[in-house]
Amino acid sequence: MARDALARVQQTQSVELSGDAAPADARAAIEGAERVVIRFPTFKDGRGFSLAALLRRSGFEGELRAVGPVLPDQVDDLLRMGFDAVDIERPEGPARNRNTGGAPYIYQPDPGAVTARPTALHIRALAARRATAEALASELDGATPETILATTARIYSGRMAMLSSFGAEAALGLALVAEIASDTPILFLDTGLHFPQTLRYRDRLVEHLGLSNLHVLTPDEDEVRAQDPDETLYDQDGQACCDLRKVRPLGRALDPFDALITGRKRYHGGQRGDIPAVEFDGERVKINPFAFLSPEEVSARYKALDLPRHPLAEDGYASIGCWPCTAPSDAPGSRDGRWAGQDREECGIFDPVRAERAKRAGAVRLI
Repeated sequence: MARDALARVQQTQSVELSGDAAPADARAAIEGAERVVIRFPTFKDGRGFSLAALLRRSGFEGELRAVGPVLPDQVDDLLRMGFDAVDIERPEGPARNRNTGGAPYIYQPDPGAVTARPTALHIRALAARRATAEALASELDGATPETILATTARIYSGRMAMLSSFGAEAALGLALVAEIASDTPILFLDTGLHFPQTLRYRDRLVEHLGLSNLHVLTPDEDEVRAQDPDETLYDQDGQACCDLRKVRPLGRALDPFDALITGRKRYHGGQRGDIPAVEFDGERVKINPFAFLSPEEVSARYKALDLPRHPLAEDGYASIGCWPCTAPSDAPGSRDGRWAGQDREECGIFDPVRAERAKRAGAVRLI
């Protein structure tokens, strides 16, 4: 088949092939490509199936996307032959989102999207993400916060955000991000149950550090009206309250990001007692620049940078969250004052058990 059956698409290193392209020409055309689109002229033309299988056998590991007037009942076979996504085109219009007959697939025209179930491409991408995180964890074991953040910022630039509670130790992480990666989005969960002092402290730090990319995340209003109309859910089921006001709002905001910077430290204890500098949670990478610092080192850094303290820290609050579930603590740097009287250490954002519970309740993309 002549090479006019092959068409380069200059977009994210993508190559489009006609389904009847000769295998040798196709292999030459896709060299260096990250995505290959195989166009089916009609649903009756099955040569694209064979071409996909041949490209996979020859070692192509990028995304394979089928485009054309294929049929919904052909999707299973397309996926088995190595395709990662299917764009169904109809004669009356361009490719469009379609979920037909309750089938477990979404036929997506968005080149960045994937099918509803994990695809081979998605599985490979997660495996690569995990391998990178594990290599970084080994490389950065015991490293300084500056080294950890500078190294990971180079790798995850544009796909990284910071999660901050604007709590007792938050200013240190925010100052580091402002210095090394100032364009990083800062995600703040406004649960509606914060101490007024926390909200004023947030605004003060934003101005003091010149933070220009703050994202305030709030719980879904309809969900709050349905599940916590009188704002007493924390007293009935604290875990459900955290799911509603923290886990789900954060989950809905994480789609653009591969990595999330946290303020967690080993001296917090509990599940944080042995956290590495970088870790993979099955979906995203968590970056913990301050994992290896001691309470004394944190205090010394606050003084050296002349950072303002959370006003409640002077009243004995070592860890500060929502007012119903936060109490003073006698142990500086500990989390003993969180969820006093409850058998829990985390709100659910970093707790695998709570994350699974929230997922069943309708949350998406947890960390």
